[in-house]
Amino acid sequence: MNVRIKVCCISSVNEARIAVRNGAAALGLVSSMPSGPGVIDESLIAEIAAAAPPAVATFLLTCLQDADAIVEQQHRCGTNVVQICDHLVTGTYAEMRRAMPGVKLVQVVHVTGPESVDEARRVARDVDAILLDSGNQKLAIKELGGTGRTHDWELSRRIVESVAVPVLLAGGLRRENIADAVRHVRPFGVDLCSSLRSDGKLDETKVVEFVRAALEA
Repeated sequence: MNVRIKVCCISSVNEARIAVRNGAAALGLVSSMPSGPGVIDESLIAEIAAAAPPAVATFLLTCLQDADAIVEQQHRCGTNVVQICDHLVTGTYAEMRRAMPGVKLVQVVHVTGPESVDEARRVARDVDAILLDSGNQKLAIKELGGTGRTHDWELSRRIVESVAVPVLLAGGLRRENIADAVRHVRPFGVDLCSSLRSDGKLDETKVVEFVRAALEA
C-alpha cells in the first residue's frame, strides 16, 4: 500500500488544487497557533474545506485544549478531520465524537523521548490516527508544528509498532530524506509543509518531486 501524503499549510483554494492533482490525499489547514507557519483565517479554512473533493481529507489544525472549543471551531470551519496539536486538557475525545459525528480525530504526539511512546499508546485508544511531529510544548512560546526539524525515527517506528491506529509522520521531511523516513518508520502517511514551498508559495515542481520520491520508497 502506498504511503498517503498530507500537504500542510495550504493557504488558498489554488494551492489545494495543486496538492490534490499531484497526489495529496489530505490537506492541512492551520488555524491560530502560538508559533509556526501557515496560519490562515477560519473563513478561508472553511472555503478551502468546502472546495476540496469528497475523497480528500481536510485537516483543521488546532492549538485549542478544550473539547467544547474545538467542536465549535470545527463547526465554523467544516473540515472532516480535526488535528489536535496540543494536549487535550478539558473535556474528552468521546464528547467531541458525539458532537462531531463523522469527523475524524487525529492527536499530535511530539516525539521528544521514550515518554512519547507511552503517550502515543495512551491516546491511541481514543482517536482515529496519531501524527508524530517535532514540536516542543514546554517552551514559553509553544512549538506545535512547522519546525522543519526531524526527530528520532527509531522512537517513531516503535510507536508505529505499538499502536493499532494509523500513524502519520511529520517533522523535517523533504525529498532528500523521505525514502529513508518511509523505509525506517513505515508510517501510514507523511506530512510536510515548508520543504514544498518557494518564496512562501506552494511549488508544484517540489510537490511532484516529493510525491515521486515518497511513492518510490
